[in-house]
Amino acid sequence: MSEVIRVEELHKTYRMGDIEVPALRGISLTIDRGEFIAVMGSSGSGKSTFMNILGCLDRPTRGKYFLEGEEVGSLSRDQWAHIRNQRIGFVFQGFNLLSRTTALENVELPMMYNGFAGKQRHQRAVEVLSLVGLGQRLDHAPNQLSGGQQQRVAIARALVNGPSLVLADEPTGNLDSSTSAEIMTLFQRLNSDQGITIVVVTHEQDIADYAQRRVMFRDGVIVSDERKDTSSKPSVDWSGRSKGI
Repeated sequence: MSEVIRVEELHKTYRMGDIEVPALRGISLTIDRGEFIAVMGSSGSGKSTFMNILGCLDRPTRGKYFLEGEEVGSLSRDQWAHIRNQRIGFVFQGFNLLSRTTALENVELPMMYNGFAGKQRHQRAVEVLSLVGLGQRLDHAPNQLSGGQQQRVAIARALVNGPSLVLADEPTGNLDSSTSAEIMTLFQRLNSDQGITIVVVTHEQDIADYAQRRVMFRDGVIVSDERKDTSSKPSVDWSGRSKGI
């Protein structure tokens, strides 16, 4: 299995006046193609800083970040913009849809920067909207869609350029528990059926339970990195201890 992400001794320090505030303190981690990972931690743990570096939105103070074998942590802003458009799909808590455009137009938007012709954009947008269960909602504006449907549009938009990696930052934060379960089940299906590599940042245990692997941050370091034992029965929890026995 090939790696999508590798970070080595990643440090990030923010300066506030004369004070240095360390956010990451030497993170090393590898994520293979096709993995579904939950990054967990309380506020201030470093998980959001880590996500921003993975998404080429912020650069590390020290250390290296490799995306599909290419060191990208030190590239220029223009190179980052190209990577974000071509190789990384983003899903945010607030959906970030354009309010006056249809679901189809929202999903087509990232392809406009890649020179896709109108017919190609339309076909691909229809394809990914159908993939997330919105094939009958193409012409609906965001205010005509439920919160869960809006997040499905956002997921389709993240997928439309065929990224190497999807980063989801608290993707269920604005959704009720039932809709959250639907969205996380969709992520599971996209991961298992399409082989899409997904990293979800969350502080909620029940959301993290949908992932195959759970990485816990605390005070800028990784304190645990656990994988589900997929060969075990469903009644086995993360630690391998049987429930209800």
